[in-house]
Amino acid sequence: MNLNQVTIPSVNVPASLAFYQQLGLRLIVNAAPRYIRFECPNGTSTLSVHRVPTLPQGEGIQVYFECDNLDDYVMELQQKGIVFEQLPTNQPWLWREASLKDPDNNRLILFYAGKNRKNPPWRV
Repeated sequence: MNLNQVTIPSVNVPASLAFYQQLGLRLIVNAAPRYIRFECPNGTSTLSVHRVPTLPQGEGIQVYFECDNLDDYVMELQQKGIVFEQLPTNQPWLWREASLKDPDNNRLILFYAGKNRKNPPWRV
């Protein structure tokens, strides 16, 4: 089994289209204003956004994007006007993470974990 895509809700799909393109994702399906789908620049995973009348309540989802050059990439996105809630920070689980929210308040984590992504010292 392999993860194909994650689909997130949006009340404003055109705003999400612009935002995710600014992050560097490549648009592969454009059925705006109800649905869009992106391909990640590396690997085979995709992210789709679908229109909903109202956003879910509560904490919501978190989407993680792995970046080999995290600090440089965050700096590049900041220069484009992307606002981060947390700049790259070393975490106790041995990942370096930065966090931000998309136009619909879906939480995104940009991270670098190297070998610890799938093989932390406490792996079973």
